[in-house]
Amino acid sequence: MYLLDIFANDALDALVRLLIVALLLPLGVIALTWLERKVIGRMQERLGPMRVGPWGLLQGFADTIKLITKEDVRPTSADRWTFELAPFVVVVPVIMALVALPFTAEIFIRNMALGLFYILAISSLSIVGFVMAGWGSDNKYALLGGVRAGAQLISYEVPLVLSVVAVAMLGQSLNLYSIVEFQDDTPWIVYQPLAFIIFTIAGLAELYRQPFDIPVAESEVVGGATVEYSGIRWSMFQLSEFTSLVLISILASLLFLGGWIWPFNTDLDAWAQALLMLVKTSAFIVFFMWMRGSMPRLRIDQLMVLCWQILIPFTLLQIMINGLVLVYDWPDWTLAVISGVSAAALLFVIYHAARRSGAASQPRRAQRVGGML
Repeated sequence: MYLLDIFANDALDALVRLLIVALLLPLGVIALTWLERKVIGRMQERLGPMRVGPWGLLQGFADTIKLITKEDVRPTSADRWTFELAPFVVVVPVIMALVALPFTAEIFIRNMALGLFYILAISSLSIVGFVMAGWGSDNKYALLGGVRAGAQLISYEVPLVLSVVAVAMLGQSLNLYSIVEFQDDTPWIVYQPLAFIIFTIAGLAELYRQPFDIPVAESEVVGGATVEYSGIRWSMFQLSEFTSLVLISILASLLFLGGWIWPFNTDLDAWAQALLMLVKTSAFIVFFMWMRGSMPRLRIDQLMVLCWQILIPFTLLQIMINGLVLVYDWPDWTLAVISGVSAAALLFVIYHAARRSGAASQPRRAQRVGGML
């Protein structure tokens, strides 16, 4: 059953769906902004927003009013069309990707046979928007931020897509509804912990969150590609960031945690399924916020080494493992064991690379008092 399928007229049905998404997205961004400030504030022994409204709950609405009424400034030397279209190129594909996401077995906008392929294809178009924003601003910091954003997104799209390919191999489908149905007894995080870890790391990179916030580093590029944007246009980039956060979190819940089915493999009603999805998605959202307040920023060389020399080879290894299990019909527990051992090896390699890279950047200690470094 489709969401709001009571409308027989296709045009009216599409308009109502569009209005629902347009209403829920800004409210969701306001709530997530308040939640992130509270989570990071508690981690840093602060209270977070407290002044506007009870417990600061109205702080997001105050910020929204400020951004809407703030003057929209454009540099005189900027490329007008590129500068003004960039926020739309960033935010529209992310919103379009939500069309193919099922929230429960009965609540979704469109159940696409190639929904997983559609989400990956349409969401990757945001890369063009960040490059446009950096190029069109006619600002060297914005240009550097745009180039960094393009390089990072293009690089980490590869392990992200390959980890999803590993999931699609087990489900033998690109339909998200079918993939969830395959996890009726055991979520695929058990069978593919390696793919799950790689998907989570690549998801962090896609969201520009620590330790992958190089494209927007204040100490280096003063905010990155959006440094020249203000008011409503800057808020569109903020809307895209938090919408992508929800998109990645829901997708991870569907692909690896069993969506609305596991662990209650029974015929739950729509509200119970929605509550189960809300809990799983919220866990991922809080995890991403936790990483933002915990991890230091990577250097650009560390970021590229992690992607091309570590994540991509291990993702290809997961695909090879899945192929062997499917071709030779090995039992499921062999997939879980081999992928688990590979995941442990991945974490060890990342830890060893981080220790080696950090040690190389530190000056050697003096061998004796007064000795040369």
